[in-house]
Amino acid sequence: MTTLQGKTLFISGGSRGIGLAIAKRAAKDGANVVIAAKTAETHPKLPGTIYSAAAEIEKAGGRALPIVCDIRSEADVEDAVAKAVEKFGGIDICVNNASAISLRPTMRTSMRRFDLMHQVNTRGTFLVSRMCIPHLLKAENPHILNLSPPLNMDEKWFAPHVAYTMAKYGMSLCVLGMAGEFRDQGVAVNALWPRTAIATAAVQNLLGGDEIVKRSRRPEIMADAAHIILTKPSRDFTGNFCIDDETLESSGKTDLSEYAVDGSLELVPDFFVEPR
Repeated sequence: MTTLQGKTLFISGGSRGIGLAIAKRAAKDGANVVIAAKTAETHPKLPGTIYSAAAEIEKAGGRALPIVCDIRSEADVEDAVAKAVEKFGGIDICVNNASAISLRPTMRTSMRRFDLMHQVNTRGTFLVSRMCIPHLLKAENPHILNLSPPLNMDEKWFAPHVAYTMAKYGMSLCVLGMAGEFRDQGVAVNALWPRTAIATAAVQNLLGGDEIVKRSRRPEIMADAAHIILTKPSRDFTGNFCIDDETLESSGKTDLSEYAVDGSLELVPDFFVEPR
């Protein structure tokens, strides 16, 4: 399969950034996209809402369903999944993109912030997947894709921000476990993570402003890598922790210069992955 035409994607937190880029790439094929996120009104530091995202998806060629949804709420997720199925007749792909981040050491991490990251990242991923799986089991080529890192147990990835690493690795543990659990039923469960920083609002606001953004890649690299994964046969490709550049190179695309925000600058490596 090389296209997502007619497929229905349920994307958490897809009102901006990587999630929106994945949605728009699918929309180019003529996919249906459910944007399940909290942002119903504009934020001064976080551009985009579920409604502006829906407009961009439809402009790109897809059909969109924006739903206000807090993935910490079981009732919200259950309702969002029900509305998606009612609108589009089923769910083919679940993309767990929603995430909370706080890069603070242990003694500067409040329990409120700890709980938020685990509720959104680990619990939210488990909950959204759990609600989508009954419908994925009916799909022709079902996929779950988590935006989470490979499980690298090197101390250096934990020490600077224990709570955040634990929460993101919780998403990756969902990949490890669910891939095995649903392999025989044909549901693919994979992870995707960037080699470098990606030019998103989160990177700009939390990781160093415009200087980091200039040394990042555009979200489209993640969208193109996700498209490759989501069009693979689900029974043949599951349980993988994919890196964006490796995924593109495996499909024959070796020149990645188009994704750089500023091709004259050295790229900043992301967390959890060694630079090349």
